[in-house]
Amino acid sequence: MELNLQKPLLFFDIESTGLSIPVNSIIELSFVKVFPGGEERIKTWKIKPWDYEHNCQRPIEPSASAVNGVTDDMLVDCPTFFELAEEIASWIKDSDLAGFNSQKFDLPMLAEEFERAALAGKKLDVDLHAPRMVDVQNIFHAMEPRNLRAAYRFYCGGDDFENAHTAEADTVATYKVLKAQLDRYPDQLKNDVAQLSTFAGRKPVDFSGCMVYNDAGEPVINFGKHKGKTARQVFNSDPSYFAWIQQGSFSLDTKHQFEKLEEQFKLERLALKWQN
Repeated sequence: MELNLQKPLLFFDIESTGLSIPVNSIIELSFVKVFPGGEERIKTWKIKPWDYEHNCQRPIEPSASAVNGVTDDMLVDCPTFFELAEEIASWIKDSDLAGFNSQKFDLPMLAEEFERAALAGKKLDVDLHAPRMVDVQNIFHAMEPRNLRAAYRFYCGGDDFENAHTAEADTVATYKVLKAQLDRYPDQLKNDVAQLSTFAGRKPVDFSGCMVYNDAGEPVINFGKHKGKTARQVFNSDPSYFAWIQQGSFSLDTKHQFEKLEEQFKLERLALKWQN
């Protein structure tokens, strides 16, 4: 089934130096941009992973190289994310997003790279919280719990797709799987990005999922000792928790979202004080 789109849907996948978002970097990024009407555009970047703090190339962890086949020497002459940020942002502009397991890893990692570039002085017009996000893995796990390779075999038929664990091959496979899912589950899935983006999962406040929205649209802590409490409740009962987040090993996006809420709650408290 072809996708019913009102705006472009950008499928994406990344390969990285490792799996820890605060301390690792993107080394390969691939986009498949699908437009209303079915036009497709594909773009893949090889990226030199940059350590902004030490001003040098960030090494790839051996475990990551074993999976994606990329080594440090292959990226020496590639541009950094800082150099590519404006081009990458232009591809994202005015699009919804889609990927496989992207809400838990790819989207947080991409957001982290944009945050790092901004802190290093790059002026960017991009807000990754604005687009709808369709995570094809959420649909797959709800219907047939497995991984991308199994999803491709199950929904698209035949053998494994070639070059698995390269960003472009994984991105194209994800696009094909979503179309096949729409064909297979016409009663459960609506061919509509708004519905697909909310399928089988609550929308996270931050890309790492440390906070999620409850049914009332309030940010709720999603881990640790305050799990299940609203951010507002935690601010009122344990305000030092917000400082702990800023000092901890959380992603820049997570820290930014907690900071925004803290500022909001402080302004509300000040306004209430002046009213009284």
